[in-house]
Amino acid sequence: MTETSAAPARTCSYTVRDTPIGPLLLAATDEGLVEVVFHARGRAMERALARLTAALGARPVRTDDPAASPHPALAVAADELSRYFAGELRAFTVDLDWTLSGGFNEKVLRELTASVPFGATAGYQDLADRVGEPGGARAVGAAMGSNPLPVVVPCHRVVESSGGIGGFGGGLETKRVLLALEGVLPEPLF
Repeated sequence: MTETSAAPARTCSYTVRDTPIGPLLLAATDEGLVEVVFHARGRAMERALARLTAALGARPVRTDDPAASPHPALAVAADELSRYFAGELRAFTVDLDWTLSGGFNEKVLRELTASVPFGATAGYQDLADRVGEPGGARAVGAAMGSNPLPVVVPCHRVVESSGGIGGFGGGLETKRVLLALEGVLPEPLF
């Protein structure tokens, strides 16, 4: 009888960056940015680290200086997010590691990234149609909710056809701030 060997553990580094929408956990592997987590403190951060540990086979290592990380994608992501929030960046170029996504969800997220630029929005059904799934608006909503790379993979740009902004894993206020930053909504009054 032969034993099946588990996939080898993958190295992952992470950092937490303060942003206008709160602290973001950024995690990267040798392949690229693998996860962005909103509200990166306490339980949210521990859940994210546990998810990464389970998916990659090793606990991520924290680095407070992303430039010193053995994963260049972490430094690129931190720099690009800083420039995005300063209004200086409209398109992310950081390499992405899609390990935490797959199948239909990954297909939809890749289509979103490729076809809905800064300052634009798309409807859930519109995205479903683009990936060849007419009537798949709810499945697209689930894909947006599963996005392991929010902001960089801009699920905040997906809105309801009725004119509502729809849901958002980072909270509706965070979605409003991101859409305002991109000029889609007026700046929040407070």
